[in-house]
Amino acid sequence: MPSSMPHSTVAVVLGTLCVSLPAVAAPAKPATAWLARPSEAARVARVEAGLKPISLPGEAPTTLSLQRWMALYDVPGLSIAVFDRGSLVWAKGYGVKRAGTEDAVTPDTRFQAASISKPISALATLHHAEANKWSLDEDVNARLVSWKVPENDLTREQKVTLRRILSHSAGLTVHGFRGYAAGQPVPTLLQVLDGAPPANSSPVRVDILPGSQMRYSGGGYTVVQQLLEDQLHRPFARIMQETIIAPLGLKHSTFEQPLPAALAAQAATGTLDGGASVTGDFHVYPERAAAGLWTTPSDLARIAMEVSKAYQGKSRRVLSQAMVKQMLSPQPTGQFGLGFALPGGGRFAHGGGNEGFRCILLADPATGSGVAVMTNSDNGSRLFDRILDAVATEYGWKDFAPKGGRLDETFDLLVRSKGIDAGIAWLQSKPTLQEGDTLSPSLLNEIGYARLNGGKTADALKAFEANVALFPQDANAHDSLGEGYLKAGRKSEAAASYKKSLELDPKNTNAVKVLKELGAVTP
Repeated sequence: MPSSMPHSTVAVVLGTLCVSLPAVAAPAKPATAWLARPSEAARVARVEAGLKPISLPGEAPTTLSLQRWMALYDVPGLSIAVFDRGSLVWAKGYGVKRAGTEDAVTPDTRFQAASISKPISALATLHHAEANKWSLDEDVNARLVSWKVPENDLTREQKVTLRRILSHSAGLTVHGFRGYAAGQPVPTLLQVLDGAPPANSSPVRVDILPGSQMRYSGGGYTVVQQLLEDQLHRPFARIMQETIIAPLGLKHSTFEQPLPAALAAQAATGTLDGGASVTGDFHVYPERAAAGLWTTPSDLARIAMEVSKAYQGKSRRVLSQAMVKQMLSPQPTGQFGLGFALPGGGRFAHGGGNEGFRCILLADPATGSGVAVMTNSDNGSRLFDRILDAVATEYGWKDFAPKGGRLDETFDLLVRSKGIDAGIAWLQSKPTLQEGDTLSPSLLNEIGYARLNGGKTADALKAFEANVALFPQDANAHDSLGEGYLKAGRKSEAAASYKKSLELDPKNTNAVKVLKELGAVTP
C-alpha cells in the first residue's frame, strides 16, 4: 500500500536532463506579486536566482530558474510568503491556478493546506483547554458525547488524552485521508470515525498502548474534531472561524468542506504527477481538523507570527506564553510538540499533502521569521528544500533550511530522465549515503505507485520488486508488490506477496482482505 497518503500520479519520462529540458511558457498575465516594501524586490529576485543546481551522476551541475523547476515537476502554480522578525516582508504567486490556463496565481489564491490543518486545529484546542473548558491529560471519553473511543485492554491500561493525540502518541490508527472526489458521497464525521460506508478509511481505533510511542495519526485529529463539536455545540468550521481565523484577521482562510461555491474562483485546482488536473478540481475532506483548511501562504505566515509573538510574551490573542511554550516543547515520544513538528534548532514546522496539493510551513519562534510555500501539485514538495535554502541564505537565517543529501531527488530525476532501470541501478550501486540521506522503503514505494497509477504496470513492478530485494523485512514493501502483481493479473504471485506481508505484520488488515478476495488461505 502507499507509504503515506495515496498518490494518483501519471508518470512523465523526459529527455536527459542536461540535454533536453521542458519548454517553459511565458509567465501568465498579469504577473502577480505583492511586496511589503520596494526594497524587498531585489531580495526576491536573488531568492529566485539562488536555487541550488543539481547534478545527475556523471553530468555537470544544471542551474534552473524557479519556473523551469516548476515545469520539470509539472507544478502549474506556487505561492510563497516570507516573514522576517515578526513582519510579513513579501509574498508572491507563480504560475497558474489550473494547468493549461492563464488564470494566474496571486498571493490571495487559496490552496488546500492538508496536514498543516492539524497544528492550526491544535491551536484552537489548546485555546479552549486554557479557558478551562477541559484538561489536556484527562480521558477524552469524558468529553466525547456523540462518539467514544472504543475501549480495549490498551485503553484500560493507559488513556487516550488530548496531549497524546496532539503529539501523535495516543496509539490511534489511520495515518491520513484520501478525501472524496467530485460526485462521490461524503461520509459524516461519525462514519469516518467508525470506517463505515461511504468512508474510504479504516475505523479510528487504539492498537498501540497510549503514550508508549509516536505514530502519526490523522485519525486522532478527527477525534479532536468530534470533541470540539461535542463540547462547543457548533460545527467545526465555525469553531475555527471564531477561535483562530477571525481573531487573527485571516481573510483568505476557511475550514468549510466542501469549499463554498462563492470561493471557488479564488481556489487553485489540484494537479497530479504528469500534469493532469484532479477530477472535479479537488477532493473534499470531511476530516477538517486533520486536512480541511483552505488558506494562503500569507495567512499561514500570520498564524506562525502570532505563535512566535505569544512565545516571546508579546501577544495572547489565542494562547498565553506558557501554553505556547508547552505547544513547542518536544513530547516524550518523539519530535512533535502539541500540533507542530519540531525539526530542531528551536523551530516549528509542518508539511501537508492532499490529492493534488503540497505545502510547507517552517518558522523560528525566537526571531519571528520563517517561510510558507503552497503548491497545486503532487510534486510540489520536490521544490521545498531548494526554496527554503534560498530564502534562508538571502535573509541570513543560520541553520534554518534542511541540510543533507538529495538521494530521493536524484533518484526521481534519474527515473524521469533516463527510465526506471537507470534509477534502480544507481540506487542499488550506491556504496555510501551522504549526510541527511535516508534510503527507506518509501522511496521506491512512491515511485512504484506513481508508475502503477499512471498505467505503467511493468515499471511499477520493477520498483516494487527492487524494494523487496532491498528491504526484505518490510511488510509494506511486500504488500505493495502484491498490489502490483494483482494489477498485472498475476494472482498467485500477488497472494504469495500478501501472505509474506501478513507474516511480517499480522495487523495488516489490507492483506487479510485481499487474500480473502483471492480465495487464498491466510497464515
